[in-house]
Amino acid sequence: MSRQLSGARLTRWRDAPAWWRRTASAVLALVVIGVGWGPLAAQQLLDRVVARVNGQFLTLTDLRAAMALGVVDVSEEIDDRDAIGELVDRHLILAEVERYAPPEPAAAAIAQEAGKLIAHVGSRLAAVMASTGIDESGIRGLARDNLRIQAYLDQRFGTAEQLTEEDVARYYQIHPDEFTRDGALMPFTQAEPLSRQRAGSERRVSIVAQWTGDLRARGDVTVMLPTPLPAAPPQR
Repeated sequence: MSRQLSGARLTRWRDAPAWWRRTASAVLALVVIGVGWGPLAAQQLLDRVVARVNGQFLTLTDLRAAMALGVVDVSEEIDDRDAIGELVDRHLILAEVERYAPPEPAAAAIAQEAGKLIAHVGSRLAAVMASTGIDESGIRGLARDNLRIQAYLDQRFGTAEQLTEEDVARYYQIHPDEFTRDGALMPFTQAEPLSRQRAGSERRVSIVAQWTGDLRARGDVTVMLPTPLPAAPPQR
């Protein structure tokens, strides 16, 4: 009898509208997260779902840890939706990384990258670990993902963009502040290597952003922005 009931429930679930299944899944995720991660009210508050990416739930805890460790930009120009968007894009890119599997980063490289993340947090490390539940293993995991993402992007898009002399000169003309030293504009002949490097970086950022937008368009992404979003830990 119990098997018959389970089969009937499964049939009703499959026959339900897609929007209903998505809502029910989000609610279930909130319940599981709240029950599984402890009874503290502050912890439950942090563990709200902020996005769903191809069936995977991203929580406010994920976001806060990423922001604190510098994995997600927290500059004044970035609002809450942009920060969540960066975390969503990271998960979409990691899914591509898993598909094509670039070489595994060396242990020493992972340790070095983890050190950079820890240095970014500084004296707030203990507080961040306590409030988000991330530990040293989790930080190493983020560091490993950073290196795998970088290796994949380098492999797919190259480490340097092919630019014309006109491209390099145009960047120099549009961004004079970047080539001003002690109040004087550097001659183009002196600034050309730096202008080429930065123009190439700008081009690559634009190409990667377009590619990431295509990943979003093809994926199943829902952003569930809490209102208001609790404040991030202060920067020091």
